[in-house]
Amino acid sequence: MREFFFNLTWLIPIFPLLAFAIIILFTQKNQKLSHSISIGAMSLSWLIGWGVAFSAFATPHLGEHPFRLIAPWFPTGATTFNIGIWVDPLMAVTLFMVTFVCLMIFIYSIGYMGYGTEEVDPNYSRFFGYIALFACGMLGLVVSENLLTLFISWEIMGLCSYLLIGFWFQKNYPDPNKITPRQAGLKAFLVTKVGDLFLLLGILYLYNQAGSLSYADTLFNQEFLHQLAHTPALPIFGGWSAASAIAALMFGGTVGKSAQFPLHVWLPDAMEGPTPVSALIHAATMVSAGVYLVARIFPLLNVVLEVDHHNPAMSLIAFIGAFTAIFSSIIAIAQNDIKGVLAFSTISQLGYMIAALGVGAYVAGAFHLITHAFFKALLFMGSGSVIIGCHHEQDMMELGGLKNKMPRTFWTFVAGGFALSGFPIITAGFWSKDEILAHAWHEFMHQGVVSWPFFVWLLLTIAAFLTAFYTARQISLTFLGKPRSHHAEHAHETPNTMTIPLMLLAFFAITLGFVGIPEEIVGHGNNWFHHFVGHEYPATPLSIPVMLLSASLAVGGLGLGWLVYGRKPLAHGEMDPLERGMQRIKLGWLYEAMRNKFYFDELYHATFIQGSLKLAEVFYKIDNRWIIDPIVNLAGRVGVALAEFSSFLDSRFVDGAVNGTGKVVTILSRLNRIFDIRVVNALVDLVGKSTQYAGGKLRSIQTGRVQNYLMVALVTVLMALGLYLIYLS
Repeated sequence: MREFFFNLTWLIPIFPLLAFAIIILFTQKNQKLSHSISIGAMSLSWLIGWGVAFSAFATPHLGEHPFRLIAPWFPTGATTFNIGIWVDPLMAVTLFMVTFVCLMIFIYSIGYMGYGTEEVDPNYSRFFGYIALFACGMLGLVVSENLLTLFISWEIMGLCSYLLIGFWFQKNYPDPNKITPRQAGLKAFLVTKVGDLFLLLGILYLYNQAGSLSYADTLFNQEFLHQLAHTPALPIFGGWSAASAIAALMFGGTVGKSAQFPLHVWLPDAMEGPTPVSALIHAATMVSAGVYLVARIFPLLNVVLEVDHHNPAMSLIAFIGAFTAIFSSIIAIAQNDIKGVLAFSTISQLGYMIAALGVGAYVAGAFHLITHAFFKALLFMGSGSVIIGCHHEQDMMELGGLKNKMPRTFWTFVAGGFALSGFPIITAGFWSKDEILAHAWHEFMHQGVVSWPFFVWLLLTIAAFLTAFYTARQISLTFLGKPRSHHAEHAHETPNTMTIPLMLLAFFAITLGFVGIPEEIVGHGNNWFHHFVGHEYPATPLSIPVMLLSASLAVGGLGLGWLVYGRKPLAHGEMDPLERGMQRIKLGWLYEAMRNKFYFDELYHATFIQGSLKLAEVFYKIDNRWIIDPIVNLAGRVGVALAEFSSFLDSRFVDGAVNGTGKVVTILSRLNRIFDIRVVNALVDLVGKSTQYAGGKLRSIQTGRVQNYLMVALVTVLMALGLYLIYLS
């Protein structure tokens, strides 16, 4: 049975791809058929995906002996590049998550996009075609056997993010400073392409060293990895090993795709797309792909540690992840858009995962990747349920009082929010987040000095408290108190197609963490997730102080958030208590900066965008004023002068020579005519007249008498004889 499912793995991304093609080409006018094809295809991928995943879970030593199925693709000179699928523990747990979450989002989209109502989206069928292609990209990335097909799938997701974020491309806003969906889609596409360039360079560098991009030949080839760890990188990397340099370049792709600082700016604006897109991008697919990439290339990072116990690439990864986590958490506190809070929360949680991998917590990073996907998809879909139930209102200052009006949405949102906050024991987020903090603390204690693992632990710990605080703020502003607007007053629960997926995701948001409880609690060998995913890496030791601190911060952050926003809910028009408090202590400017995302959009606009425009203007001036146009104008003037000189030569010399030749020819023609008349004709006439005269004379001897002819003949013979005799004498 295992081999049966493993051999079907290649079909998993094919079904959504076929659904996309059928919908786009044939069924766009039939909404029900379109969503049925899309959901049916995703259901098949989910069934096979879970068959593969559970078969992998039951396969002993899969990490040591991954399943590989390849087929020739195209020749590369002396060798052939293969295409294939790869089944190992990381792939299996990711596939378990991606297929299920995608299926829930597909079903949820029926209600969100308004099927069967007057508000159904006019491009309903096209939307289901696009999300099917998006799922194909992510599933293709997960099952890929080599980095080339991974990169192709990566770029498919990049294309789909542009199409889906800008799905409502016709939408405009009265405020010219508010980004439109089409601008947000383009922004996401261009910003992520900056990171993609580094990823491509890393892949090319690896291919240059290995002559292959297959996982078996590179990432899972210990001999090659150690060789790469001892190979000096290019001089621009300042003494790094080739392994560190390749990993750092490929991490650039993660910085773009997973919205890490400084390429984080695209993700908040991606909220302009439909909420199912937000759930896809921020939970199960696009941003998770960046973390999955770092986890996939982790052997490149780890081998350097084995060689010299220090990896500068990992230090870079850990710093960027930790800074992103704290930086985004601070911004999330001051956001009023219900999806905007979750957007910065996603950036922060991705920073958690990246920092975990940067400090060597491979298992903890992968664990948080899986748990986060479930509860963050739940939260985004819950926010979409709020938006639909409140007639497309998403400003939390205009919501409130939804607890009783939307009970299913409320309780599932609370489950997701508590998991995000790391509420102790009963949520998946607690176990995965605590393991990251414990590993960073363990690395700090192991080194025995205040080093980068300590700062990673400190920043992530503060971020954990801020996460719990802004989660309580979001729940309180959205669901507690009284409605603060007409839209909230008339809110209603959303249909089953939206709420049933929420309940299913809430189940995993609560229970999934139990597969990774530390062995010190459940007994040696009972930490299933670590045993399956990362048995080759040492387990993170349980730290009771860290766990107690993590639990205290989660409960404390939630409690403080409730005290500020929930104990006495806001009334209509009332100022945010945090903003009011910061103004009192003269920090209103800081709150304003937090609300405006620390002005990074404005900074990038003033530098990169305006810089590009200024550079274009300089080239325009070079083209039109300074170099190109003057050269063209000079060439034009030279051409005119040459033309005038040629005209002069033509009129004075060429025309004179032609005219003189014409006159000479005319004279010769006249002379020829005179010669023809006076000489040629005269000679012809003379010959004619002579012939006529001779003929007249000779006519007289033609008598017709034989004797006369004989006489002439005799005389002629005698004359000839006489001449002969005279000649002989």
